[in-house]
Amino acid sequence: MFGSRRPRVLAALGAALAIAMLASCNNRMGNTAEGATSDTDASRSGTKPNIVYVLTDDLAWNLVKYMPHVQEMQKKGMTFSNFFATDSLCCPSRTSILTGQFPHNTGVFTNSGDDGGYRAFLKNGNEKKTFGPAMQRAGYRTGFMGKYLNGYQPGDKNGTDKPYVPAGWDEWDVAGEGYNEYNYELNENGKVVPYGKAPQDYLTDVLSKKATSFIGSSAEEKKPFMLEVATFAPHGPYTPAPRDKGKFPGLKAPQTDAYDKATLNAPEWQRSLSPLTSKEQKGIDRNFAKRARSVQAVDDMIGQLEKTLEDKGLADNTYIVFGSDNGFHMGEHRLRTGKQTAYDTDINVPLMVTGPDVPAGKKVSQLAENVDLNPTFLDLAGVDPPSTVDGRSLGDLMHGRTEDEWRDAVLVEHHRAASKKGDPDAAPKNAGDPPTYAAMRTDDSLYVEYTDGEREFYDLDSDPEQLNNRAASLSAEQRAALHRTLTALQRCKGAESCQDASRTDS
Repeated sequence: MFGSRRPRVLAALGAALAIAMLASCNNRMGNTAEGATSDTDASRSGTKPNIVYVLTDDLAWNLVKYMPHVQEMQKKGMTFSNFFATDSLCCPSRTSILTGQFPHNTGVFTNSGDDGGYRAFLKNGNEKKTFGPAMQRAGYRTGFMGKYLNGYQPGDKNGTDKPYVPAGWDEWDVAGEGYNEYNYELNENGKVVPYGKAPQDYLTDVLSKKATSFIGSSAEEKKPFMLEVATFAPHGPYTPAPRDKGKFPGLKAPQTDAYDKATLNAPEWQRSLSPLTSKEQKGIDRNFAKRARSVQAVDDMIGQLEKTLEDKGLADNTYIVFGSDNGFHMGEHRLRTGKQTAYDTDINVPLMVTGPDVPAGKKVSQLAENVDLNPTFLDLAGVDPPSTVDGRSLGDLMHGRTEDEWRDAVLVEHHRAASKKGDPDAAPKNAGDPPTYAAMRTDDSLYVEYTDGEREFYDLDSDPEQLNNRAASLSAEQRAALHRTLTALQRCKGAESCQDASRTDS
């Protein structure tokens, strides 16, 4: 049942199996290749690089082909093909991006309630851990625009005398309910500004204008800058810009081998899923076309940001990072439109990087995760990431340098929400709503433990679509090894601890 690249988590289960498992695990945490220079050292002694991070909402890999500027980023820079989210859900994922920590260390597991949303983010002291304050202390001009965290409202004062702006951000243009792209409010540096339904109020375009303005003013001040632009697109209701409404007529959703296929030996929460009806399939096709239209404005924004950087003479010293908070499934495993599972449709998300000394057209296959972004941004700015982050800088990898030691597994943590009230990501009744789980993704396997006692194990060499759950065929020794490593990941705290836990032969 095991392929030729079985992960080290099963290394102790027999010599023959161990040899097969060890073949793909050559990269570990360590120093850069001998003789390589550090961009971090260069940034400390010279001009600090600028960073522009474009974060989309619910954008899956299958939308990249409709985004020419993103595809151009792949040609000009580096693509991380094995980049994962700590949870395929907005608020916990975004919290991990901002803080560099896993949900079990941020206390943010859902979009609302005691264990999620903006209130849990504040209650657990996460705001001071974000990369904004650290970048600002390092001399950067910092900006945050678009979507922050579920439950955030532009008029929130949080004990102050005016709409609250978190410490660490020089420019703050953040919305609350911006999913419709119209009729929203922005907290613009402490002032709530309403927007209507005119074409010029389309939120992604508004963010694009504000972002280009921020770049221009930073250039005038001759200061390095860190800018995050977080769009609501392509999150439902998938509203396109007026100019894009007629694009892609007749476009249908891609149908992988997992489309409308039941999982063999499926966990209990999937067993009641019926085949997709013709009406449901047509609805999936309509929604996919809407999603493709809604990302056109995001792609336009990337092009505009690139042009602005060129015009200001900043392009050669600016990293552009493009990504998504989580993926999205549309009919795979017979799951109706949604996310929140541990399958690759939901957790494996795009990450592309262009910038100084980033090799063109290269791919990174090492396992990376959104907890790595905080330490990456700090590292690029010449700041040593704090030991409290759970992730690691991707700086060496994005510059084509080899890491002597790297992780063998990434952790995914998901809590089933206690309430669906007001949650824009709540799963419909017939969509398939997984119970609370923890999962471990290696380069060639997926292992999931549900709180109801069920388990999933997929051999990705022979089953890349994750359709044949082989958990029942694992030996007791194999199950124990998998559980031991997953438990270590769930308990890790800090970069060193989490790196040790991610070594699947530990």
